[in-house]
Amino acid sequence: MAVQAFGGPGGLAVVDRPVPGPAGGQVLIRTEAIGVGGVDVLIRSGALAAYGFEPGHVLGGEIAGTVAGTGDGVDPSWLGKRVWAFAGVGGGYAELAVAPAATLVPLPETLSPVDAVTLGSSGVVARFGLRHARFAPGESVLIRGAAGGIGIMAVQLAARGGAKTIAVTTSSAERGERLRELGATHVLGRDGEGAGEFDVILDVVAGPDLPAFFAKLKPNGRLVAVGAVAGDPPAGFGQALFSAFRKSMSFATFSADTVPVADRTEATAELFAGGLRAVVHEVLPLEQAARAHRMLDAGEVFGRIVLTPAAGRP
Repeated sequence: MAVQAFGGPGGLAVVDRPVPGPAGGQVLIRTEAIGVGGVDVLIRSGALAAYGFEPGHVLGGEIAGTVAGTGDGVDPSWLGKRVWAFAGVGGGYAELAVAPAATLVPLPETLSPVDAVTLGSSGVVARFGLRHARFAPGESVLIRGAAGGIGIMAVQLAARGGAKTIAVTTSSAERGERLRELGATHVLGRDGEGAGEFDVILDVVAGPDLPAFFAKLKPNGRLVAVGAVAGDPPAGFGQALFSAFRKSMSFATFSADTVPVADRTEATAELFAGGLRAVVHEVLPLEQAARAHRMLDAGEVFGRIVLTPAAGRP
C-alpha cells in the first residue's frame, strides 16, 4: 500500500513491486501483522512533507512476522524465526518488508504478531517518554489523548510504576471506563478540567490547546509531548510558561529516535514479557489501509488498528 497522493486516505493504493532485497545488516520479513500509527497518518496527510516524503512512499514502521531472508553480516540463524521489527519511517505496509536486524525482537510463543505490533512501539514511546519526564513513584500523572496506543500503554506503565494519580483526557465516558480498567483513576474531558494539578503531563495530542495544559502543572511540573496528532502548538506557546515563571515548570518533546537502538530493543523484549494488555481496536486486511486511516482521522479508534496481508491471515 503506497501513498500515491498526499492528503486524504483515498490517496493510498495497492501497488505491485519487486520483492525487496535485504541490504547489509537487514533482514527480509514476511509480514503477518503491521501496526498503523499516528506518524503514518501524519506522513500520508502531507503534514511531514518538509522531510522529503514523495508520492509512492510505502507507510508502516512496525511489523511482525517471519524472517525470510538475511543480508550480509546478519546471523543466518534468524531465518524462519517469528519476530517483531522496526522498519523505520516506512516500508511496512507490504507482504514482504525489510528491517534492520538490530531492531529484531523474538516473539514469545504466547504472543501473537497482532499483539506484538500493538505493544511494541507504543510501549517504547510511553516507557521512555515517562522516563524523559523524570516520572517517579508517588507522583501524579495526566495523560492527554489516552485512548490511542501510546496513551493506553502510558496508563498501564504509570500504574505499574507507582503513580499516585493517573488522570486521562478522552472523548467519552465509555472510553473513560475502559481506561479505568487499565489503571486510570480520574477521567477528564478533552480540556483536562476538574482534577487539579499534576507532576507530569504526557501529551500525545499537542495542537492549539497545548498551552492551556501548562496551567495544570504543579510547581516543578513537567509536560512532555510524545506526539502531535492535533498538529503543532501555536507560535509563541512558550509564553504560557514564562507567565508562571515562579512555578519552575518545564516543557520538552520526546522522540524514540533519540533512544539507542539496543535500549529500545531491550525495552521491547521486556514489554513483550511484562503481562501488559494489548488493546486492539480492529484487525483489517492490508488492502483496507485507507479504511484504517479514515477511522483514525475520525477519532473512532480505541487502542490500535492492525493490518494483516493475505498470507498472514488465518
